[in-house]
Amino acid sequence: MSNPDELLIAISAAVESEQSNQMSLTVVVGGAVITGRLAPEAMWRERVAEVLKSSDRLRPFSDVFARGPRGNRPGPGEAPTHLHFHLARILQGSLGIPETGGMYRVAIKDVSAWTVGDLSYFDQ
Repeated sequence: MSNPDELLIAISAAVESEQSNQMSLTVVVGGAVITGRLAPEAMWRERVAEVLKSSDRLRPFSDVFARGPRGNRPGPGEAPTHLHFHLARILQGSLGIPETGGMYRVAIKDVSAWTVGDLSYFDQ
């Protein structure tokens, strides 16, 4: 979206204010459907750092997430620029990849469609 949806920004801001990390959302980004729960960026970074620390090969990268470089992160009173998904899956056909859910960071400006809720497919 060239003009990010104000409602989506408001949802992200509410999550960032740590009112809840239980907000389920499904977005379309570059043709991919991503579904999961939103998390505040600080919580998301902490969890990614924990996962990286548990890997001998990836441990050095954990500091990048743990120290939280400022980068494009909004300051107090600024609108969020990214959605931080946890327990998220990319939907492809009847599969959700990964099955257990992953950690995804999505630029709000790249979201072309969205809906509230976590979509699941079941083979019947």
